[in-house]
Amino acid sequence: MALDLETRDQLIDTVRRFVTERLRPLEAQVAEDDAIPDDIIAEMKALGLYGLSIPEEYGGLDLSMEDECLVGVELGRTSPAFRSAFGTNVGIGSQGLVMFGTPEQKAKWLPGIASGELVTSFALTEPEAGSDSAAVQTRAVRDGDHYVLNGSKRYITNANKAALFTVMTRTNPDIKGAGGVSAFVVPRDLPGLSIGKPEKKMGQQGAHICDVIFDNVRVPAENRLGAEGEGFKVAMQVLDRGRLHISSVCVGVAERLIADCVAYASERKQFGQTLSNFQLVQGMIADCKTEAMAAKALTLETARKRDAGESVTLEAAAAKYFASEMVGRVADKAVQIFGGAGYIADYGIERLYRDVRIFRIYEGTSQIQQVVIARETLKRGG
Repeated sequence: MALDLETRDQLIDTVRRFVTERLRPLEAQVAEDDAIPDDIIAEMKALGLYGLSIPEEYGGLDLSMEDECLVGVELGRTSPAFRSAFGTNVGIGSQGLVMFGTPEQKAKWLPGIASGELVTSFALTEPEAGSDSAAVQTRAVRDGDHYVLNGSKRYITNANKAALFTVMTRTNPDIKGAGGVSAFVVPRDLPGLSIGKPEKKMGQQGAHICDVIFDNVRVPAENRLGAEGEGFKVAMQVLDRGRLHISSVCVGVAERLIADCVAYASERKQFGQTLSNFQLVQGMIADCKTEAMAAKALTLETARKRDAGESVTLEAAAAKYFASEMVGRVADKAVQIFGGAGYIADYGIERLYRDVRIFRIYEGTSQIQQVVIARETLKRGG
């Protein structure tokens, strides 16, 4: 649902102040502790951030894609780990239910997701199935009014916090590829489900990824999302939306880095003048600004198309590809503009440099986005 302009402006202003006053002062602490303080999580819930994309009838804000992206830009102006705390509730962890859930499934789980009482995760990636998402080997075998799940998932965001998983499994081993994959909503407390320890990562400390193991987990058949064999359809539609959300966050991080570069270059002196007076530094700032503006325009235009009911598989892939690659280039130039200071932890630039690297990998690598873009372009005839 699109907000009226006054309400949208109020929401964006509230999120901007929350980011500036509450989150940015805690960036170094969260990176050091590898944890987001409980009081910050409580404030996120109170602000409705866990329910940005959940329909109003279930307690969410039900934002349009464009409004969600505008909020995403604001959230990108701080360490991405903060957004990750509720990102799965807003995106890949909830949207399968929103798009494909039955009325009973939605009524059972969406209110808790919207309030943040339930943290969700999206369990697709496996040790032998990453970019080749149709190659999942986790099995779900029908047994009366249940399915029995066996297998493991890898690098699952928020798995250690999650109470509910959207799990992609193979229900028909005779059908190779996407056709044999089905989706299930799996509560964490079912016997046989266990969580691995959080992985040590390059960046985004405070956001956690873990393995999820299924050992004869009995899942009620009523927890299946859609029909058997529709799991890949669920995953791809969820990822279309998620890619736009990630694109907007990339834009926000880039804008934060550019602002930091401008402030630093306007104060730091070399050869008797500020760095901002040197044309080669100006050139780097110009490149960063131009790319960030282009990524923002592409992301918001695609969001508006999706809100209008258009298919945006190509455009969402292009936005995610361009925005995630763009923020990597901006982060690299930011380190260069800061010079030695950019390599030192106290300034925070090197942390953001590491944080943004994952954007080119999760929710579809850059190479997968290229494949999608080419495939859809060929299908459209140009």
